[in-house]
Amino acid sequence: GSANGAMGAWRASAMRLSGSSIACALVLGLLASPSGSMRSLPAARFGGRQFARPAGGSANGGRMIASTEPKVSAGRAAALSEGYEVCRKITASYAKTFYLGTRFMEPKRAKAIWAVYAWCRRTDDIVDAPRGGVKYLKREIEIWGDRLERIWAGEAFDVVDLPLVETVRQYPEMEIQPYKDMIEGMLMDLKQDRYENFDDLYVYCYRVAGTVGLMTLPVMGTADGVTYEEAVEPALALGIALQLTNILRDVGEDARRGRIYLPKDELARFGISEEQILAGEMDDNYTRMMQFQIARARDYFDKSEDGISKLHPSARMPVRASLDLYRKILERIESNGYDNFRKRAYVSKIEKFLTLPSSYLKCRQADDEAKRLGRSP
Repeated sequence: GSANGAMGAWRASAMRLSGSSIACALVLGLLASPSGSMRSLPAARFGGRQFARPAGGSANGGRMIASTEPKVSAGRAAALSEGYEVCRKITASYAKTFYLGTRFMEPKRAKAIWAVYAWCRRTDDIVDAPRGGVKYLKREIEIWGDRLERIWAGEAFDVVDLPLVETVRQYPEMEIQPYKDMIEGMLMDLKQDRYENFDDLYVYCYRVAGTVGLMTLPVMGTADGVTYEEAVEPALALGIALQLTNILRDVGEDARRGRIYLPKDELARFGISEEQILAGEMDDNYTRMMQFQIARARDYFDKSEDGISKLHPSARMPVRASLDLYRKILERIESNGYDNFRKRAYVSKIEKFLTLPSSYLKCRQADDEAKRLGRSP
């Protein structure tokens, strides 16, 4: 595939949605790649219950009960409240930084974002830790896809599904295709561990990051007077920037798993072999290559920043914070001497909290910019 092809598919799906935002900031949580099984966590660690006993013992299979059936409707309000709380805990546990940002959002929007995140987190887990080994993954994904279709039909299998059912009802512009595309992106990690060029890597970044923007566009919203076309490019740019940053941060970790996300043609251009990456060998060529990669990621961050003032006011803070904090990861790679084989580039908790006031002031500046352009802040 090519970047242009992916962009065309992205636009074709996105143009049918109303409203827009730089909602790709939600991938801050998705990119964290935490360990652990999300399929068992709702019932074990976070609480929650199923509405039907799964057939065949599969946690993702079984008959789902429509949320309108009497035995579910009677306690639907209580189950929905329980489900939102489970989704909140999932987001707070696995996406701490972004969760903090959602606390600045309107409650209705925040709950919907938690519901979307919980689904994404569980999807990622299915691919990362398939039951019975990789050979059973195809069937498990088919079951999960069927379960997704039923969510769009208003049916929920457990209390973690129910908030997404409600979100789809509240935001009818939300489409199912981005969710399906994300599954394909997750599957790419099983089918592919090298990328020939940046066009190929771009497709991967779109599927695992850009799709989140499409999922959340109807929820996040935009400032008054802002069209979809005005906000879509910054939204896509932020998703790509976040994913590229994560790839650069995790070069060593991925290499130890036999994976190289850095485009093969760019490695060759800088005189770097795959064996060098897998061995974690630093030299001047590697440093120059990393400088090139970081510059490209920063370019995408710069493109995304232009869209902050186009967001609905309640969506600006989590997006701004995500952008600012992930930029600091690039700075940390530099301060580590570009050694992402042996040194982890991370932002400490104290740095995160110290960054938030600055992010808030930048949001206020975005409000001023919106007023200057004649939009409601």
